[in-house]
Amino acid sequence: MSATSLQADQVKQFAVALGFDLCGITTADIAAQSDYYRKWLEKEHHGEMQWLARDPLRRSDPRMVLYGARSVICVALNYYHPRSDHPGRGRIASYALGRDYHLLFEEKLAAFREWLTQQAGGQHKVYVDTGPLLEKSLAARAGITWQAKSTINIHPKFGTWLFLGEILTTLELSPDRPANDHCGTCSRCIDACPTQAITAPYQLDARRCIAYLTLELKGSIPLELRPLIGDKIYGCDDCLEVCPWNRFAKTSRETTLAPTEATNRDLRDYLSLTREQFKNLFSESPILRIKRRGFLRNVCVALGNIGTADDLPALHRLHNDEEPLIREHAAWAIEQIEKRLTPKDKHSIFPFFPNFADS
Repeated sequence: MSATSLQADQVKQFAVALGFDLCGITTADIAAQSDYYRKWLEKEHHGEMQWLARDPLRRSDPRMVLYGARSVICVALNYYHPRSDHPGRGRIASYALGRDYHLLFEEKLAAFREWLTQQAGGQHKVYVDTGPLLEKSLAARAGITWQAKSTINIHPKFGTWLFLGEILTTLELSPDRPANDHCGTCSRCIDACPTQAITAPYQLDARRCIAYLTLELKGSIPLELRPLIGDKIYGCDDCLEVCPWNRFAKTSRETTLAPTEATNRDLRDYLSLTREQFKNLFSESPILRIKRRGFLRNVCVALGNIGTADDLPALHRLHNDEEPLIREHAAWAIEQIEKRLTPKDKHSIFPFFPNFADS
């Protein structure tokens, strides 16, 4: 089959056969949001994510990523699984409760690339938020989702619970019509953001976003933002959960994305993890990328917000941890919990912490 005879419908049918829930095609022209992206960088709203500022023109133009690119095949996969949250257990963003979606997408997109080559030749590059692409803008132009006021992409049948992936190709395929914005006058996502990171419709200051603070920020979480994080220890779903389009959400067909035992533990249980135990526990989880130091930093912040006297022994043991970042946040958590202790609480833990004797 030649490049000119491969039809867009055939591409979409193969995408569904691979397990993707949505597939759309757009041209490889420069992204519609390129000007907005440049201004966003000028405001330094990307924080410490310096890779986003490297060659913004290349990130905006797929043809600079793959020479001769004519089309972009955009795919989406529903990752929604019902979850149950319990007191004393930190909240992890839904997308990270199961297997790392990068592993899943890489397998599917590699098979997709091989099929395209066999069917029509050409050159192809695949990405799942791992390369220099404005993927949300491309997905909207390919008609599979629209980019909402929270900057998250939405589909009317799946709501906010979608992973995105792309294939840049030198094949010329018939493009789809761009998606329409269906947010209307709704502002629930803006109102729900605990840190007011969504500064206006379609405007996000990543430096205040809990997902950024718990994943991308490598150092100390700012003191003024720690109480606003609540019980979240990896990412945040607040702006996603309130979206009214989620009333149509369906459980994902991908069982590997369902919550695992590793992400369903009491907060204090994570504090005893050694570096090796952390690696083993999260070996196929996206949580692995923030390493033990980042994860335990987040757990300490959550305990500082919701922890009780029962959590103090585990936090005090971190005073001797090898990581200064963990020690710092453990000390903050201890201070916050102690402020909340009643005289009865102090009496009950007196054998462990005699400094409470005269308090």
